[in-house]
Amino acid sequence: MLTITDLTVEYTDGTRAIEAVSFSIDAGENVALIGANGAGKTSLLLTLVGVLEANRGEIKIGETILGKKTLREIRSRVGLVFQNPDDQLFMPNIFEDVAFGPRGFGCDEAETSRRVKAALAGLGIDHLATRSPLKLSGGEKRLAAIATTLATEPEFLLFDEPTAFLDPRARRNLSVVLSSLPQGKLIATHDLGFAQEVCSRTLLLEKGRLVADGGLEILLDTSRLEEAGL
Repeated sequence: MLTITDLTVEYTDGTRAIEAVSFSIDAGENVALIGANGAGKTSLLLTLVGVLEANRGEIKIGETILGKKTLREIRSRVGLVFQNPDDQLFMPNIFEDVAFGPRGFGCDEAETSRRVKAALAGLGIDHLATRSPLKLSGGEKRLAAIATTLATEPEFLLFDEPTAFLDPRARRNLSVVLSSLPQGKLIATHDLGFAQEVCSRTLLLEKGRLVADGGLEILLDTSRLEEAGL
């Protein structure tokens, strides 16, 4: 279980990006994280993997609490897929991009190769292994970016606007892919239709605060969404 308790994140200028947020996600659960621009969605995701430091509160995976001594372990158990795939694809070919994570966590070459092949095959993109990321379509880049995270064999996956830059066909394929992955997922998105397709639960952020936590009925409450700037 991924558990967040009383999480508060404050920028150096005093602005609170996240304020007293608490929730938990079970293994295998798909959760949509919605909110207007500036609501704190990306800040929350970055804090969950230690890119941003919380001013107060606790982040826990199982019995492991995020801290300086456990940061490496947490990042091996929680994978973040950025909004722009180019932020995760920077090596000469996709095999090397996907291998970057396992190597960074100390896997030998045999284990790294096994993980890379499993991640690519699992997403149906093993044919892209020798391709340059510069030569891929938006949908192929998105799947390759997901593969870089899957290769670390995380328990939970975090997605920041996963449908950004995708055409309708690639978006439909991504919906199928995410629905099939066994990891628990927290998906920050403005694409409410996509959230309905993939997720069974919704978290609504407003000005850094968690103002709603429930089922898909939140996505259908037009007046409530408009109040939140959506």
